[in-house]
Amino acid sequence: MKVLLDESVPRRLKECLEGHEVSTVRDEGWQTKDNGEVLQLASGGFDVFVTADQNLEHQQNLAKYEIGVVVLVASTNRLQDYLPIVPQLLQTLDTVKPGHAVHVAA
Repeated sequence: MKVLLDESVPRRLKECLEGHEVSTVRDEGWQTKDNGEVLQLASGGFDVFVTADQNLEHQQNLAKYEIGVVVLVASTNRLQDYLPIVPQLLQTLDTVKPGHAVHVAA
């Protein structure tokens, strides 16, 4: 599974996603792009986009992209607050469908 991490999540989360090919928006050189552009660029090349942007699915028509979206919900954007939901995130990566968003909350 090819996973793209948004700038809104800690880069070190990448280390927690063993078994998946993980890149970040920064790794791809897309840090100056808005969400729609990132989704367009990632669509078809990545399977899942992981973000903390809870408004993404309301701002974008996800159905037009060939990528699933996982929205992480935690008290802060620090890695330590995401660690408890990593097992649920790993399960969700395997089930999220292109054009849909799934929320994973602490």
